[in-house]
Amino acid sequence: MLHHVELWVPDLERAVGSWGWLLERLGYEEYQSWADGRSWRMADTYIVLEQSPALRLDEPYDRTRPGLNHLAFHAPSRADLDALVEAAPEHGWTLMFPDRHPYAGGPEHYAGYLEDGDGFEVELVARKN
Repeated sequence: MLHHVELWVPDLERAVGSWGWLLERLGYEEYQSWADGRSWRMADTYIVLEQSPALRLDEPYDRTRPGLNHLAFHAPSRADLDALVEAAPEHGWTLMFPDRHPYAGGPEHYAGYLEDGDGFEVELVARKN
């Protein structure tokens, strides 16, 4: 089982606004908070956002470079996924591949791909009903 994932972000406040909203809508609960970070937990797994002390503004995050490409989460249903995707722009997320949504991952894969203002991607996958 995954223990935790830690994302170093360029702007903690902005990341908390987008990630905090999404994680709480997916059922995570706020877990810890400190000056440079925040975390949300579900069962034994938690996700951490931490302000990066080594930010280089001339090299923004790029998910296509070696390293983490995206995090994928289950959405409880297609209706829940659709509601998340619809509300996401109000919380700093942009729908990726809008011309192929919700089948950008293929005809059997009902999912929404979102990117936050810093270029981090999440994939929301509807559980099969």
